[in-house]
Amino acid sequence: MKKICGVVSAVAVCVMLGGTAIAGLWGDTVKVLAPAKDRLEIPLASVNDGKAHHFKVQATDGVMVTFFVLKSKDGVIRAAIDACDVCYRAGKGYEQDGDFMVCLNCRMRFASNRINEVKGGCNPAPLTRKIEGNTLVIAMADIDQNSWYCKYKK
Repeated sequence: MKKICGVVSAVAVCVMLGGTAIAGLWGDTVKVLAPAKDRLEIPLASVNDGKAHHFKVQATDGVMVTFFVLKSKDGVIRAAIDACDVCYRAGKGYEQDGDFMVCLNCRMRFASNRINEVKGGCNPAPLTRKIEGNTLVIAMADIDQNSWYCKYKK
């Protein structure tokens, strides 16, 4: 019985590690966007699933700016730079854990419905956004203004 439990445990660990490696290779990627007419346009249908979607775009100063968009539980589409005033130099950004975004540097957790509401300190740096029909629009001027957060991104 002990041998069977040991084998089952070993198989389970291998499956978990293999799944993690595959997710790392084929998991979520950061989509690179190209601005059109000094703005970014993201179809709402591609970001309204409650998951954080990370994007990159090149700012005027040449910095690749990473940001995320997600629909919070209250139904609002939110957008923020993938950095904050405190941890931006670490260049690590955020990952999603349920209805929270978690800083990969300090591990602070931020409820999704507070993104774009709370500014400064250790909160994800908000991006101004608007909805036009079925499209989320972010002005490149806002990206350019916030590019300094991403100068340390790896």
